[in-house]
Amino acid sequence: MNKKQYLDQQAKLLTAGQIDRRKFVMGALAAGVALPSALGLAQHAMAQTPKKGGRLRLGNSASSSDDSLNPATWLSSYMMMTGWTGANNLMEVGPDGQLVPELAENVESDDAKTWVFNLRKGVEFHNGKTLTADDIVANFAYHMNEENASAAFGLLSSIAEVRKGNDNQVIFELSAANADFPFVLSDYHLAIRPADGDSINMASGIGTGGYVLQEFSPGVRVFATRNPNYFKEGRAHFDEIEIIALNDDVARQTALVNGDIDSMNSLAATSIALIERVPGLEVKEAAGFAHWTIPMRVDAAPYDNNDLRMALKLSIDRQDIMDKILLGHGTLGNDHPISPAHRYHNGDLPQRDFDPEEAAFYYKRSGHSGTIELKTSETPGPGSTDMANLFAASASKAGIDIQVSKEPEDGYWSNVWNIAPFSVSAWSGRPTEDWMFTAAYTNDTEWNETAWKTGEAADQFNSIVVAARSELDDAKRRELYHEAQRIIADDGGAIIPLFSNVIQAASDRLAHGPDIGGNWENDGARLPERWWFA
Repeated sequence: MNKKQYLDQQAKLLTAGQIDRRKFVMGALAAGVALPSALGLAQHAMAQTPKKGGRLRLGNSASSSDDSLNPATWLSSYMMMTGWTGANNLMEVGPDGQLVPELAENVESDDAKTWVFNLRKGVEFHNGKTLTADDIVANFAYHMNEENASAAFGLLSSIAEVRKGNDNQVIFELSAANADFPFVLSDYHLAIRPADGDSINMASGIGTGGYVLQEFSPGVRVFATRNPNYFKEGRAHFDEIEIIALNDDVARQTALVNGDIDSMNSLAATSIALIERVPGLEVKEAAGFAHWTIPMRVDAAPYDNNDLRMALKLSIDRQDIMDKILLGHGTLGNDHPISPAHRYHNGDLPQRDFDPEEAAFYYKRSGHSGTIELKTSETPGPGSTDMANLFAASASKAGIDIQVSKEPEDGYWSNVWNIAPFSVSAWSGRPTEDWMFTAAYTNDTEWNETAWKTGEAADQFNSIVVAARSELDDAKRRELYHEAQRIIADDGGAIIPLFSNVIQAASDRLAHGPDIGGNWENDGARLPERWWFA
């Protein structure tokens, strides 16, 4: 362990209250740090020590008047953060990207097919009910019932049975081995609600989380107060949480600059320099899995023609969009959803570049002529409309006429996404390949926004995903996932131009641990329970 690693480790111990200031300074001196520097390091670390109190005001985009407290319906970062303000899952992706037990205390499996989750004892819901295995079984029964149209239905399709082992133990039997199965249980749709006998009210808003919901006005405001009986030590530091619906990027940024909110999500890269010039504000940035998609629904003409799909994939100037919208805060996409941060990313695939001549060739071969409508709004993220316009400009060089249609932000996820044949979308991504594919690309998910479900290539892709899920040999698994990425890139209905860093802005009065989660916006959508006022 070198000096920097040692000091980082000691700082974390000081922040967590496991050593005192004197011990930290003595350790730093022993490591060769001068006394003034050691004192400064101690002061900085102690500033990161969590403190209780205050009302946190969060300005967040992607809200809708259609929002519901039923986790099965959640679509956006707004509801994700709202949900985890008051509820928990069996598993959690930590700020460092590592999977940790949450309502589960530990997890056991010998064959990756039978999974045993032992629950934490003494955890209480906000209504005073003690969490038991019956609650877990009831929640999963709801999501696995196709009639309930849960967005997690496809994600859980590999579960053959969920049963109670005892009051504090739940057993999942899978139809085939899945080495990544515990990751699945961190999905935000699987926030746990209390059962009431044989029934369950998924829209109750009652959970086990760090804050108790007091007000939920869809598309307007969420208000919650700290749960005095929260089972997690060192979490949920604010007295009150207010999540304010601010879908407009300019309005959200103005509210932060004026001091009306303490933090905002989804800061445009083009606004970073402005925020950095404002005293008392900071930009927070984390690399992750987030990406724009431009889904072409292959069940609708003319996108059922792969020559047209390939023409559009070749006619988008990814580098131009990166330079003008993300200002380099991301990486180029290659028309599949697996980012360079994933374990099995296929870096051997040639990067698909802007090629107007090749695009024109495929466009002519498709036989299509006339205008193509591309629907968008700023709901998928700041810069979405500008990206669509840049796409239209580059496509025109290949003789393709794209007409950009800007849709209302409110209701975009309900009225445009997964309905319009050609639209702009965005995903926060998922931490594993199987989860990402199962969430949006396999033939059994409700969220297959491209409707790419049948045909030789789609059938091959679905077979590969199933095989890779249960493959325990790492080299073979890598090979399968590499092939799945190639098939999507060449035949699928998604144009994926960019992976973007997760960027937000906040008051410098806010503090957090050494890592910020990049798996979702707002520190993995856990900001309300992970951050505090310094």
